[in-house]
Amino acid sequence: MNNNKIRKTALITGATKGIGYELTKLFARDYYDLVLVARNKDKLIEIKKDLSNKYDIDILIIAKDLSVPNAALEIFRETIGKQIIIDVLVNNAGIGDFEIFNNAELSKISQIMQINIVSLTELTKFYLKGMVYRKEGKILNVSSMAAFQPGPYMAVYYASKAYVQSFSEAIASELKGTGVTVTALCPGPTKSGFQHEVGSEGSNLSKLNLLSSSEYVAKYGYRALHEGKRVAIPGFVNTSLVNTAKFIPRKTTIQVVKKLQELNRKEIFSNN
Repeated sequence: MNNNKIRKTALITGATKGIGYELTKLFARDYYDLVLVARNKDKLIEIKKDLSNKYDIDILIIAKDLSVPNAALEIFRETIGKQIIIDVLVNNAGIGDFEIFNNAELSKISQIMQINIVSLTELTKFYLKGMVYRKEGKILNVSSMAAFQPGPYMAVYYASKAYVQSFSEAIASELKGTGVTVTALCPGPTKSGFQHEVGSEGSNLSKLNLLSSSEYVAKYGYRALHEGKRVAIPGFVNTSLVNTAKFIPRKTTIQVVKKLQELNRKEIFSNN
């Protein structure tokens, strides 16, 4: 890897699809060296080949499942072993489950918490110390609009994103004046493959094409990251919803989310 500090290095998790893949292309376009992390090794190899043909950058791929304990530590040790300095950390990997909590599989719940919370926190911890020491660095944690209210039928996913939001804003405050910034990117429903994974691709939002594109969300987050913003909510409607929700009783907000989720579940299961 090129450790000339004129050329910086970005580590991106969940780099093979959706927002993560679009962010990968943006960093490559600006000639960042890359460390790309995802479970699908074949897809990582394909992306590396494509980007290497377009840009004169160094790319390290790490096929790693972040739902497995100690995966974050293994990633950190590999980059340290190769003497790679990480200037930008993008914690994009995340999963969800569209299910009543009582009926959800414990293994899936554990995977959500491990990827969305534990691995994200560990990667931040491992790479933050070096950034603070060098007095420069940027972290982008992909949160969600789900972070701002509880979500019946996706209880653990919504709660995990609330953690990401709170964690990101807290350490962003702690890091003021260090030269290191933390940005929480909070997209609404996005075309990213997430709907397929959680089984909600038959929802009204998906069918009516009301989802933001991964490309749009990635560009918004990329710009916010480099501007050092603490919270980035793509889209006027999403921003308005978050601001409006502050003045609505929490019980009412939960009931609204529950009703919308029930409608989506009804629509999905009626089409299966």
